Amino acid sequence: MTPQKFRAILKETLDDKKLSRSERKALSAVLRDIQPAVTELDVYRHEAFDLAREALTTTLERSAVVDWLEDVMRLLKPSQKAGETVSTEAHFSPGNRCRGRIRSLLRQSRSSADICVFTITDNEISDIIAETHNRGVRVRIITDDDKSGDTGSDVERLAEIGVEVRIDRSPYHMHHKFALFDESILLCGSYNWTRSAAEKNEENIVVLNDSHLVQTFQTAFGELWEEYR
Repeated sequence: MTPQKFRAILKETLDDKKLSRSERKALSAVLRDIQPAVTELDVYRHEAFDLAREALTTTLERSAVVDWLEDVMRLLKPSQKAGETVSTEAHFSPGNRCRGRIRSLLRQSRSSADICVFTITDNEISDIIAETHNRGVRVRIITDDDKSGDTGSDVERLAEIGVEVRIDRSPYHMHHKFALFDESILLCGSYNWTRSAAEKNEENIVVLNDSHLVQTFQTAFGELWEEYR
């Protein structure tokens, strides 16, 4: 939704001086449907404050404008599951920290591991992927067609033991590097799952459990999974 359209929706509610229950419910539904990113929420907040400043120069009572703005700000808080505490961590290479964290997340997975990476050639990671699959966790891999056939690629070996693998069929690269564990933890960053990334390259991964970002990446994974059927 464009900031202008959102501003128009807000202006209608400002005319009533305070969000009614039905307006609050309708605005919540709009935000839920579009699932705005945190940066988009910042833009929407700016529009709300801008409208409030304009309203203060009119005949609207100051207290009414403040009440309206307070209601809107509550609705524009980043969505979060009840009781959820967001945790984030970052790891860097060269060194074993990125590789080690990927391995630990695979070991901790209980129901699913969705992996979307450009290439997998590090046996220390692919061996844990195989172990994760063998203990009953559903493992799905999306990877690049050019890299899957490279010398040292472990994708074919993983497919042979039953890991679900889908490969892009285009002249362009499937260049993502992210993974989702139990649909609740997201790992992303520049890090390719290769020995050179661990031993030589300057790379990074970020691990977080923010429910909005997890769902956003889960949706992206699902779309690619269907596209590469």
